[in-house]
Amino acid sequence: MALDHSDERQHAHAFLDRLPDNQLSAVCGLLETMLSPLDRKLAVAPLDDEPVTPDEAAAIQIGISSLEKSGGVPLEEVLADFGLSIDDFHKMAENPVSEDAA
Repeated sequence: MALDHSDERQHAHAFLDRLPDNQLSAVCGLLETMLSPLDRKLAVAPLDDEPVTPDEAAAIQIGISSLEKSGGVPLEEVLADFGLSIDDFHKMAENPVSEDAA
């Protein structure tokens, strides 16, 4: 069962709201160091507020129905499409490409 951390988040927000600007900057820097590079980018990414077209909504529903009917594609099959094996995948996880190289 997942833990509900909403009270902790509200508590943290209450503290953040009371910090002076210079301390808020320091806390933001600390929080950034605690996140993965992807999470840092997602945290500051603009929201996608573009409306979904009827064609896109239909395509999404087709995908959901397909997953419900026959499940997803096995990871090994997806990797094979790129000429990779599961061992390659694990090696990449152990030695990720740096942010600068990506």
